[in-house]
Amino acid sequence: RDFARATGRLAKTDRLDAAVLAHGTMPHPPYITETDQDPDRYQTVFARTLGSAAAPTAGLHLTHEMLSAVSDRGAEVVEVELHIGLDTFRPVTATSLDDHTMHSERYAIEPQAWKRIGSADRVVAVGTTVVRALESAAVTGQLAGRTNLFIRRGFQFRVVDALMTNFHMPRSTLLVMIDAFIGDRWRELYQIALENDYRFLSFGDAMFVERNK
Repeated sequence: RDFARATGRLAKTDRLDAAVLAHGTMPHPPYITETDQDPDRYQTVFARTLGSAAAPTAGLHLTHEMLSAVSDRGAEVVEVELHIGLDTFRPVTATSLDDHTMHSERYAIEPQAWKRIGSADRVVAVGTTVVRALESAAVTGQLAGRTNLFIRRGFQFRVVDALMTNFHMPRSTLLVMIDAFIGDRWRELYQIALENDYRFLSFGDAMFVERNK
């Protein structure tokens, strides 16, 4: 009977997923107003399971061919599971960061992947959500669950050494994380981006930065 109840729940979930895919539309950040007819356009090559409300946008820069080239150069590619929440796009409206309520998101890291990350000489994260997942696991010891970790100045990074990330909007918690990661250098980098007409946001350009140590 337990098995029957479990499979019944699974079947119900499958029907719900099918209905959403048939009648729903791809969730987009509020600044993307065009209806995307090709779901793969707003999808990373890492995508495996349903559940994320948005793409982890730094991963949009990567292709299978690029990842193969990275591996050929001797770097090991390790995947983690991310479920981006729509609140990631919510701006900071509080006057003080102390008063901002950080949103939570789900993540999962396979034990073998965590072991490989822990033994790496240098960890390069693709995207701020990866940073949040890895640093959350290091802080809590939990390889899966929800995290509301708010990474800001004063945070002690335990895992990530370098980061590839898009250019983010002002007053976003993502930009607050960049400030914690590289300090005031982000202002110079953003000035260069503005002067050279770099594109911002989900389908924008990216930067590679190494953490202040």
